[in-house]
Amino acid sequence: MTDILLKNCDVLSFEGGKAHVEWNQDIAIQGNAIASISKHGSIQENECKQVMDVSGLLAVPGFINTHAHVPMVLFRNLAEDVTVEEWFNDYIWPMESNLTEEDVYWGAQLGLAEMIENGITCVADHYFYMDEVAKAVELAGTRANLVWAVFGHQGEEMLDKTVEFTRRWQGKADGRITTWLGPHAPYTTSPEFLKLCAEKAKQNDLGIHIHLAETEAQTDLSLKEFGVTPVKQVYECGVLDVPTILAHVIAPRGDDFEILQKADTGIAQAPRTYLKHGMGLAPIDQYKEYGIPFGLATDGAVSNNAMDIMEQMRLISLFTKFKHLDPTVMKIDEVLDITFRGSAKVMHMPDRIGELKAGRLADITLLRQDGLHVTPRTNQLAALIYCARASDVDTVLCNGKVLMQGRQLLTLDKTRIQQEVQNRWERLSKRLPGERIAFYPA
Repeated sequence: MTDILLKNCDVLSFEGGKAHVEWNQDIAIQGNAIASISKHGSIQENECKQVMDVSGLLAVPGFINTHAHVPMVLFRNLAEDVTVEEWFNDYIWPMESNLTEEDVYWGAQLGLAEMIENGITCVADHYFYMDEVAKAVELAGTRANLVWAVFGHQGEEMLDKTVEFTRRWQGKADGRITTWLGPHAPYTTSPEFLKLCAEKAKQNDLGIHIHLAETEAQTDLSLKEFGVTPVKQVYECGVLDVPTILAHVIAPRGDDFEILQKADTGIAQAPRTYLKHGMGLAPIDQYKEYGIPFGLATDGAVSNNAMDIMEQMRLISLFTKFKHLDPTVMKIDEVLDITFRGSAKVMHMPDRIGELKAGRLADITLLRQDGLHVTPRTNQLAALIYCARASDVDTVLCNGKVLMQGRQLLTLDKTRIQQEVQNRWERLSKRLPGERIAFYPA
């Protein structure tokens, strides 16, 4: 029998290579995967264990967040109108010095709950105390690639602890959790430490998730200190010999594109962060030209304040049109392809998520289409990008399980999470005194 039947919804489809909407469809789910998508009425309801009438809703693949610091929602709105250097050195590092494991657990729950409400079913998270994040993911029912961020000054002992974390959680939560290694960035690690990370990743069959070439200043500093770009440095250190997720890569230079083209990699783009910090936009035209996969990310909620991929989808289109002074670039089909299939490639799961079709994992987001802001219903694809809001998300499934229905969270206690986080706010907002850490180049 079919486990779940999603009855009579519209479905975003990429069949034939071009995004379009199939009307009045039934989605049959068996176990953790989509069994079939067919015209409404073609599946006998008495052959289904659970029937959910989702008439009028638009089913899209679960949104994918390719780079985040989920528990950083704890510090939301506490570092505003400052330079990137001040953001790190005067706010983030001093406040993060307060963190306990329990803080991270509740911060992760808050971020995951917000993402479920926003239709996000999969995230690549890069933070600390990742056992606590893994526990929260297991409870929430979402999918995650988790890495424990490590800095060069912490040494091999800390790196080995992060390797042990990967062994504890790899494939856990019914296969929803993937674990990799997470050296923070070339500017916070030495080439020797990056080589060590690459070696341990190879030895343990792991990938690497790392920040790279986030600003022009970083690339300039790398050229000055090492004679190579950050991209060339991680290549020479062997980091790109394993699967990677590269966060941002706003400032590649020269033959960096050829290096990235040959790597098993994907690039996470968070345009709201770049706009807010005045960082510029990555050269996505060149990424497209070289066939380098890229997708969408929220980054941390301290750098852009919200865990909302739908806004990133809208912004990457508007930002690109503005940059080129050309309204014909970044067309609707391309925006949707980046949002779903591009992000699935970045997660190294192109044949499992990012598209609704038989055999794919049942990670599904259903959105209401009856709001004044999407009326009249003329072009559903344009409405999805330019009109729809995260608050339109009605129902969310991941791995064949219902996580939210009718805007009601089913796996997480929203009220308890808000209370726990609010009770921690005063302590966590204090910036602990200490030596200024010159991690981030001005």
